[in-house]
Formats: sequence, structure tokens, C-alpha cells
Amino acid sequence: MATPHPNSITTSIELGELLLNAGMITGDQLDEALRRQKRGEGKIGQILVRIGAVVDEEAITNFVGKQLNIGAIRLSDIELNPEIVKLIPQDIARKFNVIAVSKLGRTLVVAISDPSNIYVLDAIKFITGHFVQPVISPEASITKAVEYYYGGQGGLDEVIKGLGETEIELVETDEEIADLELQSLVQDKPLVKLVDSIIADAIKMKASDIHLECYEKRIRVRYRVDGELQEMSPIPFKYRAAIISRVKIMAELDISERRLPQDGRIKVKMQDRPIDLRVSVLPTIFGEKVVMRILDPRGLMVDLTKLGFPEPDLKIFDSAIHLPYGIILVTGPTGSGKTTTLYSALKTLNTVNVNIMTAEDPVEFNFEGINQVAVRSNIGLTFAAALRSFLRQDPDIIMVGEIRDEETGEIAVKAALTGHLVFSTLHTNDAPSTILRMIDMGIPDYLVASATKLIMAQRMIKKICSECKYELKDKPEGLLKLGLTAEEIDKMTIYAGRGCKECNNTGYSGRTGLFEVMPITPQLERLIVGKSSTAEIREQAIKEGMVSLRDAGIEKIRKGITTWEEVLGETAG
Repeated sequence: MATPHPNSITTSIELGELLLNAGMITGDQLDEALRRQKRGEGKIGQILVRIGAVVDEEAITNFVGKQLNIGAIRLSDIELNPEIVKLIPQDIARKFNVIAVSKLGRTLVVAISDPSNIYVLDAIKFITGHFVQPVISPEASITKAVEYYYGGQGGLDEVIKGLGETEIELVETDEEIADLELQSLVQDKPLVKLVDSIIADAIKMKASDIHLECYEKRIRVRYRVDGELQEMSPIPFKYRAAIISRVKIMAELDISERRLPQDGRIKVKMQDRPIDLRVSVLPTIFGEKVVMRILDPRGLMVDLTKLGFPEPDLKIFDSAIHLPYGIILVTGPTGSGKTTTLYSALKTLNTVNVNIMTAEDPVEFNFEGINQVAVRSNIGLTFAAALRSFLRQDPDIIMVGEIRDEETGEIAVKAALTGHLVFSTLHTNDAPSTILRMIDMGIPDYLVASATKLIMAQRMIKKICSECKYELKDKPEGLLKLGLTAEEIDKMTIYAGRGCKECNNTGYSGRTGLFEVMPITPQLERLIVGKSSTAEIREQAIKEGMVSLRDAGIEKIRKGITTWEEVLGETAG
């Protein structure tokens, strides 16, 4: 992490003290942010945003601008002149995270996140030969603008263009390339740079997965951003063997094995932060397909208050996770955020006086203070085996990644009934149907009723981009498909996103959760033991205040958080 310049008056402690004196943060929040900064978790402003001390970096930017008596600017609101932008060389713009905004005579207006850094301003003045007038802008906004206007140095498009200029020539099929030749080819700088760029671009776009897919005459590159796959620039087909082999070498896999699936991990560093990539290689008829899951600790939101819970549901869930014993189940399809919710709950409970143990397949993120075990079924370390061992380790709280079978379910229930708090997940569509799923596994209904304390179904939906959000004048007919009446629709204000550079022209930016929270009350216990149907359990739960996933989605439409298409696509009526 870069050391603040000595001439800067907005060093970490001074900025924190300014915010503290202005009443924008508390002393405890400042102490926590400074502790995290010492551990290398980023700049003080970014940390304050992550821990929820301030709303966003823009709030800090505006505050600092007033303190220094200079203007603040939102780069997303203006279109810059590329010729003026290029007055600052690309390497300087990237190194110091600055961008030229406008030119008035011999004065160059420059956006910078720390305008008191005299060293940077003097360097720009010397290089450009202009007087420099700083304006303040959030660091993330400047980074996006630099990437946009300079075309992304080392970006995927640039590197792919550069590949055409190299002297590397590969034959058309993997089988014709000898392993020793591949070993040599994958060390060539252009190909190394290409694979690095694929990974770096995905991290910058906050993608969760990278897909490299071989077809008959092309290689397709796709990133999963906000839960949706987006196709990127295609890669010349002749490089497929070398690219796949390069990834295999990085993941310490066998490049000579092209007939069987392989799994591995890659560790990379970006902007001085470690990022893990979980790699899966699968043989297909035209070559091997690679999927890399990006595990970026900064992208993991482990704060219950920021997952999208409505206040009443958050209180119910928070109360349940503080019970001394019982099972808490989170259900939903793959990619619905179940693991994130469980991690958030465990983080809330992670104190020095409790012993927390988890069995995961695989362990996606490491948390200090939590004993995490990676399940390895091939050597007999199943969820059930791990759970049995946990009970001999004096646990207070146990998390089982998934209840997949009767054995795991029975051990989890017995653990819950003997004084342990157990968290786990299931793949069911809603909360009420989870009861019958557990009974169908072979767990007696009376044990399910007495051990289970809360079941929560969830989905992840995309949020409308705040930069290009606008009100729809004509109400979409699709709202009727959600079960709303014409009168209800008439009273609603509906929003959508136009698409802009901030959201890659999708109209969406970020995701939030939909939750169906069902605490197991005495009335529901009686229905479970009485072998009631899922429909009867659902009806009683709604009577007691449970909000369905569909209704939770409609409420987020009313609040202008998401669109009707998102809610319709992720929930059932």
C-alpha cells in the first residue's frame, strides 16, 4: 500500500479526525478503520464506506472539497474531451489516479481524489506545461474514467490486437501440439499477457466467473457480472491450446491430461490485494472449457444490514441466529447468495467466547476466528463425517455447507437438539417446501419440527443503475404478470435504467436480496407433526406475517430498487 505523501493534509488520521469533528463518524468507527488500514485493507475513506460509517465515497469527497475550498465533480455526469484527457500521459494518469477534465487557456482542470497532494500536482504541471487547477472526485470514479478514456492499458481488446502482430503460430488442434512445445509456448509474453488481461478485466468488472469456451471455429470469453453472463472480445481460435494450457499451469494442473475434468486454484494479486480463482477444466468435443470462479474478499458483503433485508425480516433473522440451539436453514438455487448470508450470520456471531466450526465444499473465503474444514468426499471426508468429528471438538456453532442426504440431516438435527446452533443450506424453491424435503430425506417429522427454528428462502436480483435511472411514463403491461391489479399498478412509480458507461450499458449495477423468512412457530410445529401439506404450511406462515419472495420483489419495485422483469424472472407466483 502506498504511503501518503508528506505534504498531504488529508492523511488517514487527519481525514478521520476531520470527519469525526464534523460528526460524520464515531470514534469507534475511526479506530476500526485505522486498524483495518494498518492491516493493508485499503485507504481510510474506502474502509469507512465498507464498514458503513459513511454512505459512499462521494460523501467524503464533497466533505473534503468543502474543507479545502475547492470544487467537487461527478465524472459520470460529464463527457470529457479525449484530446484534453490525453494531455496527461497514460502512465501518469494510472499511477496517480488523475484525469484531465477541461482546459481554460493555460489552466488544466484535473480531477484527483487527494487534491492536497502537492507532489502529484507539481508533476502534472511539469509534464503538461500548464497551470493545474485541482477538483476533487471519488477515487473509484477516476479509476473508471481512466479505464474508459485511455482504452484500458493491457485490456483484453488491446492484447488481442497485439497477438496478431506476434510471430507465434500454433497448429489447429490440441492433439498435434507436443506437451514440451506447449510448455514453451505458454511462457511467451503475449500469451502470458493475454491470460493476465482476461483475469484482470474480469476483476475490474466485478465479475464472479470467467468462462473460456472452445467451439468449432472460435473461442468465446464470457464474464458473469451481477449474475448474468456477458460476452467479451473473441480470441483467435489458433491460440486455444496455449491459452488453456497457460491457465492449467497457473492452476498447477496436468497440461497433458485433456480427457478428464480437472480442478485447481490460482492465487493472484491485484492492486496489492490477494484474490483466489477456483479453476474447473472440462473436456468438450472441440477442446476444453475453463471456468474460473473469482473469490475476491473485497467483493464479499458480509454485513447482514446490507444484504437487502426489510427491517422486520432482519429482526426476525437476527433473533433466530442468536438462539442457543436449533437449526437455521437457508434455501434457494445455486447463485442465490446462500453462502454469503451464512457467512454474514457467522461474522455477526464470531466472538472470542464461541467456538464456530464449518464444513464447506469448497471453502470460498477464510475468516479469522472460525475453524473451516474443506469437504473431500474422495477420501471419505463427507459433510456427515465432518459433522461427526465437529461434535467431538466442543463446538457452539456449526455450519454445514449443505444437507444433501439423510445421514447429514439426522446428525445436524441431533446436534441441534443437544445444544448446538446449526446453520445449513438446501436446494428448495421456497421456505415452506423445505419441511417436506427434509421429511422426504428420511428425517422424522417430529425431529424436524422440534429442531428447526427458522427457514429462509432467498434470491439475488439486479439493482437499477443509480447513474442512469429514470421514471417510466407508461406503465409496463408485464406488471400484470406479477399478480398486481390495474389499480395497484396505477399508484406505483416504476423505474428502469437507460444504460450508461457506469453499468456497461446494461441499466443494472449491483445486486440485492429477496427474502422469504419463516420462523417455526408452535402453530407451524403442530402442522409439521400433523403431516400437513406444503400449501397448508405456507398459508399458516403467511397468516403469521411471512412475506413471499414474489411480494418481497414487488416491494422492491415500488421502492425503485429493481425492475419488474427481474422480479418475474426470479420468483414464482
